[in-house]
Amino acid sequence: MVFDSQVVIVTGGGSGIGRACCRLFAERGAQVAVVDLNQKRATKTADEITRQGGKARSFPADVTSAQDAEKVVRDVVAAFGGLHALVNNAGILRYGTVVTTSEETWDEVLRVNLTGAFLMSKYALPELVRQGGGAIVNVGSVQSCAAVANSVAYVASKHGMLGLTRSLAVDHGDENIRANCVCPGAIDTPMFRWGVSQSARPEETLATDRQMHALNRLGKPEEVAQVVVFLASEEASFVSGAAYYVEGGLMSAVGGMAAQRPGPSEPENF
Repeated sequence: MVFDSQVVIVTGGGSGIGRACCRLFAERGAQVAVVDLNQKRATKTADEITRQGGKARSFPADVTSAQDAEKVVRDVVAAFGGLHALVNNAGILRYGTVVTTSEETWDEVLRVNLTGAFLMSKYALPELVRQGGGAIVNVGSVQSCAAVANSVAYVASKHGMLGLTRSLAVDHGDENIRANCVCPGAIDTPMFRWGVSQSARPEETLATDRQMHALNRLGKPEEVAQVVVFLASEEASFVSGAAYYVEGGLMSAVGGMAAQRPGPSEPENF
């Protein structure tokens, strides 16, 4: 998978899965636009890549803002000369059921996790088409097709991400646009660690999360990045509208660890 100076935008690129994607794209020869709400994190990731001989620039932006989304795409194209792939990775996690989740929290999660991907895709698509086509990779979750208790807004947003992916693939395939969704299990990221910290018994929750996977461990951000980069590459030239599960066998077991999972008030973060 060689990107030969192709331009890639990664949202949420300052940490976790997004950071791993930025680093791997750069290693494969891409010019990487590190987009993140946190300017310090975005700059740190871009600087790390540059020090290692790669090409990257940071672009602070709030993906929930149409104005920011349009501007960051415009700025990336001006800086690098085009756009060939978009990775919609920015996301947040909040806990609660339909009853306990406030309308404000519901709106916050949907805005970041789903509307952000919609807006970035909306403004990136004309640039991708202008280059003759390209790839959009959305980072969903195993919760794009199943549900964990006490996570209603997150689950709804990640189900929506898979629907957005399929719509992009269907609506824009004739413009040589491929759209796919990567659905991770429990990946050892700062967001995952925050989720575990919300448990009354963090160590037990962490052990349970490991054991729910057939591989009996958490995933690494770099392992998700490998699949994201593949789907953005020409090696996946006939792959579109697909959901790729990067979850260490989490979805394969029936029962098993289910009886030992935390109750509805305990967080799980995939």
